[in-house]
Amino acid sequence: MMVAIHAPAADILKVGSPAPVVTAQDQADKPWNLADTLSRPTVNAVLLYFYPKDNTPGCTKQACGYRDHISTFIQKGVEVVGVSCDSVTSHQRFAKKFELTFTLLADAKCKAADAYGVRVPKRNFTRRVSFLISKEGKILHVVANRDPLRHISEMQMAINKPRMLARVQDGRSRKRSRYQSAIGSHPAHTVSEMPL
Repeated sequence: MMVAIHAPAADILKVGSPAPVVTAQDQADKPWNLADTLSRPTVNAVLLYFYPKDNTPGCTKQACGYRDHISTFIQKGVEVVGVSCDSVTSHQRFAKKFELTFTLLADAKCKAADAYGVRVPKRNFTRRVSFLISKEGKILHVVANRDPLRHISEMQMAINKPRMLARVQDGRSRKRSRYQSAIGSHPAHTVSEMPL
């Protein structure tokens, strides 16, 4: 299993921060890369959501909520991607059991969680935090809340705000090289409240 992160560990990343590039195996045991995904013409943004553990009540509720509302995100060109410190095998079972139609990334060593500042200290699981990442690799919106369904409703509101939608659509014309240069000197980040 491979997880490559191109950023230092930090506190929860805030709006406007460059998103660390994540490369990890998905539930089909295929490599997935944030920069490659953002460079696809049909993708305007990535909703990267971290959750504590497969097959737990809250995480199942959140995953099924994203599954049930996936068309809302697809219509806006937003790709939903879940990340936890579980294995590929665990993700395969979780996706099959609940018929999840979006990507789940195996972050078994919690490196992506560390880079985004969402790992529970000294534990192999993450806090429940969702990031909306623009085509140019900037964080547009963050939801850090224990309520799994709040993530879905807040992200739906975020992608439907005229100002947010303009940011997402403006990213279409950006080139991948610009994103790659932005992540080259990823700064340390501080925790902050995100405006809705």
